[in-house]
Amino acid sequence: MNAEAPVEPGRIVLITASHRVAPGLLSWPAWQTLHAADRVLCADGGHPQLPYLREAGVGVEIAAPSAQELVDACAGGRTVVVVAAGEGDQALTDGLSRMAGSGRVQMPDLELLPGSYDLPGARLLDLVQVMDRIRRECPWSSQQTHKGLAKYGIEEAYELVEAIEDGDRDELREELGDVLLQVVFHARIAQEDADEPFSIDDVAGTIVDKLIHRHPHVFGDADAESPEDVKAHWLRTKAVEKQRESVTDGVPLGQPGLALSAKLASRVRTAGLDVELPTGDGDRGDRGIGYELLAMAVRAEADGHDPEAALRAAARAYRDAIRAAEDRANVEG
Repeated sequence: MNAEAPVEPGRIVLITASHRVAPGLLSWPAWQTLHAADRVLCADGGHPQLPYLREAGVGVEIAAPSAQELVDACAGGRTVVVVAAGEGDQALTDGLSRMAGSGRVQMPDLELLPGSYDLPGARLLDLVQVMDRIRRECPWSSQQTHKGLAKYGIEEAYELVEAIEDGDRDELREELGDVLLQVVFHARIAQEDADEPFSIDDVAGTIVDKLIHRHPHVFGDADAESPEDVKAHWLRTKAVEKQRESVTDGVPLGQPGLALSAKLASRVRTAGLDVELPTGDGDRGDRGIGYELLAMAVRAEADGHDPEAALRAAARAYRDAIRAAEDRANVEG
């Protein structure tokens, strides 16, 4: 009597696909595996990939087998492909792991095959979706306007600068996210404008076009061998784009005084203008001090220093000295 031939265990392939990539855009190995499979299963009848799989001639069964049922379906060397739901199938994978770990079951070959991957920046799509839902459903967020949010943009920018100066990487990541939120929030509000709506895609498209145009040494035929060459390219293209009447055009007057003074001084120096500093002769009090600060800011900018950052650093040292004095007072008290 001949011994029975061993049963081939077959193969289980779990295909995953990123929800951040358009449905139907699968890798070539994934398409090959789907077409060659003996069975293709999917527990989610509304899976976004299903219409595209069926259009490509792949027969998909809507089924949610247990781990044991899936192993049995592979008997005889059959290949069964499972199209994973967006959140995965934890119960199925846990069951297969337990069976494999028991040592009592001849398991099929198990393979995880990514059908598509997230591209860099893919999580930005999640942010846009989350912001869209918050705008529609949150009682506070749904009522916000550009003007109402303006102060938060300023606050978040300062908090980002503080994180940079502190050198705290976790804080830096969080504050960058807060600044990014302001951009996405404003863009979402802008979609609702009755006269001139625009979206986050319009915002991104505008800055992409600007970056490409202002970097001819990267995207064009221009040459730039030093940071100074790059800055010269940037200033030339910016001047053509803006067609400004004055070098002061585009300088926001609402920024802190030292930063404003340094920016104006930079524009003057770059343009090669000979502008005498106002002295405020005869002024007393705040205005007189203001002219002195202006002169210091201009001198700092000419020496290659950021007067705003320098003053912040000095103020932080002053804060530390205050705390030290408070600690001494508490100990003596």
